[in-house]
Amino acid sequence: MPEVPGVQALLDFLLGIPEVIAYTIIALGSALENLFPPVPSDTFVVLGAVLADRGSLEPAGVLLAAWVANAGGAMCVFGLARRHGPAMFRTRWGRRLLRPHQLDRMSRFYERHGLWAIFFSRCLPVLRVIVPTFAGFAGLGAVRALVPLVTASLLWNALMLSGGILASRNVDRLLDLLGRVNAWLLVVAAIVLGVVLGWWIRSRREEREEEE
Repeated sequence: MPEVPGVQALLDFLLGIPEVIAYTIIALGSALENLFPPVPSDTFVVLGAVLADRGSLEPAGVLLAAWVANAGGAMCVFGLARRHGPAMFRTRWGRRLLRPHQLDRMSRFYERHGLWAIFFSRCLPVLRVIVPTFAGFAGLGAVRALVPLVTASLLWNALMLSGGILASRNVDRLLDLLGRVNAWLLVVAAIVLGVVLGWWIRSRREEREEEE
């Protein structure tokens, strides 16, 4: 596998800064994914794992920083969507995104399958941000969203941390492998999004047919 450019330089930088700043960078990187999905939180967890293996940070501290920041950021986005979603979808642009009958169907889906949808979405890039956000739009209860979100986030980050520690001496290859895995997971996420888009188009057509 090819080496990932700049990884050693980044590690040297992180090894040379105070631990509290390193933890802060890991936390901010993990939280940023909720606002900018192309930034994968996994990378920051893996880098934290390497630092933990080389004696700079504590594994539990890395896991806690990444987990709390990632899950907390997701719940903040969920809360904003839940609070402002109803008003937004009453606007002209909001109705273009989701009509009332589509929002009702989405709410019923989350009521029935929201726990598992949120849980499994935490393993898929982009969807791990979109699914909780739309759960907020659908008005899903905060506790029902919180439980699967924090549980899946903990398990996924613990898996990334363990893999990072085990392969910390081959961090270039590890990050390259992680990139490949995320690429395949992104394909899965794209397929799921394609199914959702198909539902969106079909439900719009059904509404027009009923109006006619």
